Amino acid sequence: MDNSGLYVGLDIGTTSIKVIVAEKVKGQLNVIGVGNEPSNGLSRGVIVDIDQAAEAIRGAVDQAQEKASIEIKDVIVGAPANMLKIEPCNGLITIDDRSREITAEDVRNVASSAMGTSLPQEREVVDIQPEEFIVDGFDGIKDPRGMVGVRLEMRGKLITGSKGIMHNLQKAVEKAGLNIQSMILTPLAESHQLLNDGEQDFGTIIVDLGGGQTTATVFHDHQLKFATTDPEGGEYITKDISIVLNSSMSNAEKLKRDYGYADSLQASADNEFPVEVVGQSEPTYVDEKYLAEIIEARLSQVFDRLKDQLEQVSALELPGGIVLTGGVAALPGIADLAADQFNTNVRVYIPDQMGLRHPSFSSVLSLVSYYSDLSDIQLTVRSAVSATMTAVPKVVERSSQPTSSKPVAQNDSKHQKNNKKKRGEGIKNFFSDFFD
Repeated sequence: MDNSGLYVGLDIGTTSIKVIVAEKVKGQLNVIGVGNEPSNGLSRGVIVDIDQAAEAIRGAVDQAQEKASIEIKDVIVGAPANMLKIEPCNGLITIDDRSREITAEDVRNVASSAMGTSLPQEREVVDIQPEEFIVDGFDGIKDPRGMVGVRLEMRGKLITGSKGIMHNLQKAVEKAGLNIQSMILTPLAESHQLLNDGEQDFGTIIVDLGGGQTTATVFHDHQLKFATTDPEGGEYITKDISIVLNSSMSNAEKLKRDYGYADSLQASADNEFPVEVVGQSEPTYVDEKYLAEIIEARLSQVFDRLKDQLEQVSALELPGGIVLTGGVAALPGIADLAADQFNTNVRVYIPDQMGLRHPSFSSVLSLVSYYSDLSDIQLTVRSAVSATMTAVPKVVERSSQPTSSKPVAQNDSKHQKNNKKKRGEGIKNFFSDFFD
């Protein structure tokens, strides 16, 4: 039977807070309300001022509930990938009565057993991903409920994060007057929305180019295998433009959005635009290519650092290549630049829902899509995680929902070797001028 209901996603980013209200009817997810508020109280993807963050969250929620004509109380919150650790886990319980069927409570107990590994005080369980259940030695079971057995085991992946980061996130949401329906690891939600079945199976990298930081996550065999964050994002590009062109941050952000290219080879030196310069009454004219070189220089730094991390786990050998998303992914030429630097196939994901056709909305859309498609057994396991987080109420179990296919926007990318050489020289010269 199809799930039906309203879902509210909350994506708390460094530069903006986004809220969407979506209604699911007969397997179709329709967005009926959107809120988008500039962030306050965040730095590099984490909350550093709870009061300011709560106020910004409330502002985004107010916008969304006004447009959707509903009152928002419960939200599905995205948890950042900062300081994540992924490790295998195993749980084991015995069933008292060998004649009774395995219940949802038994599943919660075996999941709790799998989380029983003693964690350092600074760590907290963010999620647990069941890979299989084993009943009396018979493995490969996806849902053991209704079966009869004496020994129930669960094998999976335990994902933990910083207790401080998670606490501040929960506290800010609560202070905004909201209940956390579920805390979802944002990269997991994005894999569900951005990747097709083959990409999740054979292996793909998602690079989320956010305002405050950049996150790279690796998926293989439908599991999150690796995550890393780089402390630079779109804000750093804006700062570079501001410093180099001697213009205000607000003007620099507008220049980036209106005239920016990620790939300087695609920008034109003939197209000029006015730039308001601090201390000058008349604007200075700058060409697209010069602006693109500023943007490309910072992006190349970020990509180089991510490449080093991804090469250490052989992720760039996976056939799915890279999927780019996040606000910075809207820059023209971003897929070409990334393809050249990572030496793999790259595409950009853009949501196709009306009013959300910008990669900056990928995360918040992913949260509601992922949660609304969770199966009953996944919700049951997740409720064991919720019980360990005092700020998070237990998840209400629902019937399973079949996964629907997700369209993606593709951007194929190839460059000639001589172009790569020219780009490398341009970036090198740019760094020597402005960043040394």
